[in-house]
Amino acid sequence: MARRSTSSSTGSPTGPRNRTPQPVRVRRRTFGDFVKAFFAFLALLVLVVGVPGALAVTVGWPLPHGAPSLQWLQQEITVQTFLHVLTVIVWLAWAQFTACVLVEAKAALSGVGLAGRVPGAGPSQLLARQLVAALLLIGATAASLTPGLSQLGHSMEGNQKGTVAAAQQTPGLFAQQQEQASGTAAALAEQAAQAAQTGVHADGGGAVAKDAGTKYYRIQPPEGRHHDSLWEIAQRHLGDGRRYKEIYELNKDRAQPDGSRLSEASLIRPGWIMEMPADARGGELVEMPTAQAAPDVQQQIQDYARSGGPDAGAHQHAQGPAQQGGGSGVTQVALPAQQTGAHGGGAEQGQQHAMPAASGSQSAGHAFGLPEALIGAPLLAAGLLGALGRRRRQALWQSALGAVGGRRGMEPPTPTGDAQDVQDALLVGADPEGVRLLDRSLRGLAASLTAESRPLPVVYAAWLTSGDLHLQLAQPAGKPPAPWQLGQDQTFWLLARADAERYEDVDTAAPYPGLVSLGTMDDSRLLLNLEAVPGIVSLGGREADRAAVFASVAAELATNGWSDRMTITLVGFGEDLTALAPNRLRHLDGIEALIETMAAETRQRRGALGAAGHDSVLTGRTGPAQHTRWAPHLVLLATQPSAEDALRLAELAADAGRLGLGYLVGTETGDLPGAAWEMEITAEGRLLAPLLGLELDAQVLPVAQQRAVVELFVDADPEHDPDGPVNVPPFLVDISEQGRPAVYARLVGPYEIIGLDTPDGERSALLHEALALLLLHREGVHPRVLASALWPRGVTEDVRDALVERLRGWLGSDPDGTGRLAADATGRLTLAKSVVSDLDVLRSLYHEATQGKGVDSRAVRGRLLTDALVLVRGPLLADRPEGRYRWLTHEIIDAQLPLLVADIGLALSAFHLEKDRAEKAIEALDAALRTAPSDERLWNESLRAAHATGASDRLRARAADLLTRSGARGLPPRTEALLDELLPTWRDGVAAAG
Repeated sequence: MARRSTSSSTGSPTGPRNRTPQPVRVRRRTFGDFVKAFFAFLALLVLVVGVPGALAVTVGWPLPHGAPSLQWLQQEITVQTFLHVLTVIVWLAWAQFTACVLVEAKAALSGVGLAGRVPGAGPSQLLARQLVAALLLIGATAASLTPGLSQLGHSMEGNQKGTVAAAQQTPGLFAQQQEQASGTAAALAEQAAQAAQTGVHADGGGAVAKDAGTKYYRIQPPEGRHHDSLWEIAQRHLGDGRRYKEIYELNKDRAQPDGSRLSEASLIRPGWIMEMPADARGGELVEMPTAQAAPDVQQQIQDYARSGGPDAGAHQHAQGPAQQGGGSGVTQVALPAQQTGAHGGGAEQGQQHAMPAASGSQSAGHAFGLPEALIGAPLLAAGLLGALGRRRRQALWQSALGAVGGRRGMEPPTPTGDAQDVQDALLVGADPEGVRLLDRSLRGLAASLTAESRPLPVVYAAWLTSGDLHLQLAQPAGKPPAPWQLGQDQTFWLLARADAERYEDVDTAAPYPGLVSLGTMDDSRLLLNLEAVPGIVSLGGREADRAAVFASVAAELATNGWSDRMTITLVGFGEDLTALAPNRLRHLDGIEALIETMAAETRQRRGALGAAGHDSVLTGRTGPAQHTRWAPHLVLLATQPSAEDALRLAELAADAGRLGLGYLVGTETGDLPGAAWEMEITAEGRLLAPLLGLELDAQVLPVAQQRAVVELFVDADPEHDPDGPVNVPPFLVDISEQGRPAVYARLVGPYEIIGLDTPDGERSALLHEALALLLLHREGVHPRVLASALWPRGVTEDVRDALVERLRGWLGSDPDGTGRLAADATGRLTLAKSVVSDLDVLRSLYHEATQGKGVDSRAVRGRLLTDALVLVRGPLLADRPEGRYRWLTHEIIDAQLPLLVADIGLALSAFHLEKDRAEKAIEALDAALRTAPSDERLWNESLRAAHATGASDRLRARAADLLTRSGARGLPPRTEALLDELLPTWRDGVAAAG
């Protein structure tokens, strides 16, 4: 992982926030904190102990000593009676406040996030929370304010060590700095030589020499909701949290007192011992040899010192992370270890592009202006591309049902400018195969657990690395069902890529629809399960940087392929993003409306879970009712709420994990009350969460690309411009005899090329596929789009460019010397007009017949429509080899061609029926049905043509054939109505057949 650069690790905190990456700092305890804690203790003592004591002494028992009688109820209300009633009320208030104190103290000590809400407590619980927080603020680290005995009198030396160490770590020193560094190195070498003579320790016949000044740090237990991390240890004792890697390198794979080992920087446990760099300073450090520490601690440190040899633990690193935080109480979102062996998905498997890792399928090299943010987000790109394709197909079908002949929408608008660049980036970056495997793997896991009558485990995160899928659980859940296996510890379940490919589609609800990509760490991609977080996730950073993260999260959640139903509420941003998925995304104007909405939904979900007998939505997503409820509701709030609103949201989010609710909230200050997990996005695009052990390359959707994505979806909406432009094909050819092309490719049916010699060798298939892609995109194909289409697993620039040159040489030049393959101003590859496909001719013939010369001449129209239908020899590229032309899944040509052929058949049928030539009309419709067998319009016209023949038997045969084709789905309503009109007895025939 590349180290982030900054001008100074101890720079002034003033200035614009997050212009350079800033580590999360641990606030040191001040005298004011002790004063607050003292007064909080007094207040709690008075309220919890003093109040009941005073009531017992001054008032005594306020209730009757016997059972109330009618005479007792009829007595006069005296002052004493009134005081007793008030005393009972005070006792009840005391009991409620004491319950609040206990609940808040338990939550603070366990570190599980915001405490559960005490019914009716309100301000009482808020007061208890503040008092408990003030008291516990100094509870675990008061000792850190008192220097260790071994540090007395050595503060100047410690400061000098810190300066020298920082100088030695800086590359490219100037002359003065080099002189200082060399002098200090000599001094340190002398110290080390002296220490080697005195620092000998014998144990069991073995001796280990350690520097007398070696410093150690013992991992502290949780302090309220704060937990130790290497980042914060480095920040406190080295002055820069980014030096945590130095601590990690000194201690990795060394045996700890509990027998485990440090193998991941994000996973440490209370009680572990860390050897520190020489310039570390601070009262929490222990310098050996010392009499400062307790005897058992001294023994542990001495044992740990002996484990620090150069070969110690060298063979343990392959085991990956140890335990997930253990007794520290903090949830560490850990990077899974790389697996090897039978299920390891090693180097070879990692190249097979099954599940996406750090980047999607793409070629190396510069972007030719394409947005890299989308190219590097394979799951987001696949979701957007799939949703865009569905939107365009929907527009085609709506247009088909709206009119016959010359309608708008046969050709979707060709994007230009930023929208074209974004579409190309989606094509390059998308990994639909990875999405498919992720979805099947998760649903397959849910189905297997249901078959074993086991609940779904709570999953905090998923890692996609080297083709394998790692699920990080909130807690151990036993052995996973096959083919899943345990990962590096009990909280990781692993599915190898080869096993994932064996899964098939199952009728099971999506178990973890709230997973969303946050970014990459090394070669692994992290998906955080937003609906499983025990509270609010806060995101700090500059407004523009936060907005890019929020847009990415919203877009992926709205379009991902591993969910069924979902609600995503956007507040403070993204009103235009609702165009991506109107059924999922909704926008609210303000926080008040959000709190009101979520309070009602929280109550409703709690009641529904209780009525159904489920403890969480995860148990509700298995069993008979899995598809009917428990869809997640995720809230993305981009603007920082007020402190009061933040606490109200935190109270709602306290129980969100089991209710299927999730909250991602932006913050300008980096401090959001009630936040369970905290993250920060830097100006350099790094996503930091030190307490979670995360430092990612963030996945973002910048504002310019966000607008372009929205433009693609809006332009594809058939209701965006109902009148719209006249339908014109993107490329019209000269259909006269003088327009005979130099190269003619037949794509509709078996693939044939006329006018070119067949290339020799294995490159022939690639050249044919590249030409087909270019023929289907007369507007031009970006070189990176071409590369990603032909080599989905990636290819280098030189291989791609060599293919383009071969394709250029194969196509040759026109008589005037102009090459038939050229590049436009944007670098996109385009074909000359002399290179034509039968699909181009088909579109041109239909356009000329319905919007050109055929409009005014019936004879011309009939001839053009007949010639067009003759060109149809079958489906597109009917004989394409298996495993190739996978890029067609991103295209809508598979929907366009049947509709075009159906339009031609309908127009030609109408042409013949005008002259009562029913047989000719049926012949044209049958020809069109061979390419568009499911087009309802063709079948309806076929019934009308059969009825026009006057032969009732022929009409019954058509109806029977149509009923057979419809299968269990039955006939569409309009077809049933037509049969009722043309053949009233058709239902009797169905009943007799049944």
